[in-house]
Amino acid sequence: MQFKHAPAAVSAVFDDPNLVSTAGLVPMLRLARSAGLDGLAQSRLSVPADKGANAGAKVMALVAGMLAGADSIDDMNVLRHGGMGRLFDRTYAPSTLGSFLRAFRFGHVRQLDAVASRTLVNLASAAPLLQVQPGERVMLDLDDTIIQVHGYKKQGASFGYSGVRGLNALIATASTSTSAPVILGQRLRQGKTGSPKGAARIVGDVLATLHRMHPGSSVRPLLRADSAFYGHATVGTAIKGGADVSVTVRMNPAVKTAIASIPDDGWETIEYPNAIRDEATGRWISKAEVAEVPFIAFRSRKIAERVEGRLVVRRIPDLNPNKVEQPTLFDTYRHHAFFTTTDKHKMGTVAADKTHRAHAIVEQVHADLKAGPLAHLPSGVFTANSAWLVLTVVAFNLTRTAGLIADRAGRLARATTATIRRTLIQVPARLARSARQITLHLPEAWPWQTAFDRLLTTTHAPPPAATS
Repeated sequence: MQFKHAPAAVSAVFDDPNLVSTAGLVPMLRLARSAGLDGLAQSRLSVPADKGANAGAKVMALVAGMLAGADSIDDMNVLRHGGMGRLFDRTYAPSTLGSFLRAFRFGHVRQLDAVASRTLVNLASAAPLLQVQPGERVMLDLDDTIIQVHGYKKQGASFGYSGVRGLNALIATASTSTSAPVILGQRLRQGKTGSPKGAARIVGDVLATLHRMHPGSSVRPLLRADSAFYGHATVGTAIKGGADVSVTVRMNPAVKTAIASIPDDGWETIEYPNAIRDEATGRWISKAEVAEVPFIAFRSRKIAERVEGRLVVRRIPDLNPNKVEQPTLFDTYRHHAFFTTTDKHKMGTVAADKTHRAHAIVEQVHADLKAGPLAHLPSGVFTANSAWLVLTVVAFNLTRTAGLIADRAGRLARATTATIRRTLIQVPARLARSARQITLHLPEAWPWQTAFDRLLTTTHAPPPAATS
């Protein structure tokens, strides 16, 4: 592609009051309002003084800015250009929204957590966010990530396990084999906080949210997590809440003893990265093998607090990288073990290992958030950043719902936030008013016109007729 005009023949003037750069906010905010976001925020948030006035409208404005691509408070100016004032009411100044966030305290963040979970439940009634096949489990993934910050004025920022100065965000997602992850719970913590701190609380919250999304489901969800969350508080809360667990374990003496008890013929070759399928035998030729052994977790605790399950172990040859050509005198292995309470008859050893490795999907969610509003934590006040994280999650779930409505069978149903923003939200439009109606004139031959039309039609459909 080449520019076909001489430089002197082109100029730019910012003078059109009828243009908007993010026409996709029209169906997106309509979707948010149908999910009750503004009403829930208005009724549940009790932020004091004038800073907390019109909480519902300010929450909607913050989420709208995030949907449009804002990753800082100053970026909220994206809502105040061209014809945005004709399309939307109360397009607040960034300074007003910043003051609103800085007025939050921990209790207000918890109120906003309740708003986010109820909004997600309402969104699930508008679109099948978690499509569950008969007998299929919902996969809950729990993990934390460090959000890097710069400077010394960020409350709570410190060097954590990653060696990076930042704040620690704990995220819990839910997904199925046919549905992309949605975020059920979130919590912002100090950068030096250990991963398991507060994990039990968030596990209880997300299980309650999941039960509201799928009332009456008889299939137990599966909580997957890494070894940082292998503790009685987290595992016990999950089991008490009606879920099974699949958690990586630390190599303590009890685990090593259990691994040593596995017989040599108890190992089974699995499909693994770089594995080769033998066409003659139909078996996988791989360096990785799995086996399992019965295991009782938390033996040091009271008998009633011990958890019975299975220890599934994956072993990989431990080769000396400096002597690859010379074989070892005897085989040595690296072992990776995880504890699971799933029934062996419903999920065998190989299936349990493959399912557990899919826990890495939560890293994609972390990357998605950091490519958007979580590129920065915009305030120096910790509670303001905590509220920012919750609103980021609300925006994430809104884009997930919009993609599903617009293109249920296509790529947008599982697309990242950046893709949804580029195709459905950041669509330029010119406003035309006639007979008290506004028409959005969108670009001709827009590649995603069908998806946009479907989203706009669905979100602007009249409410269903009342039945007697």
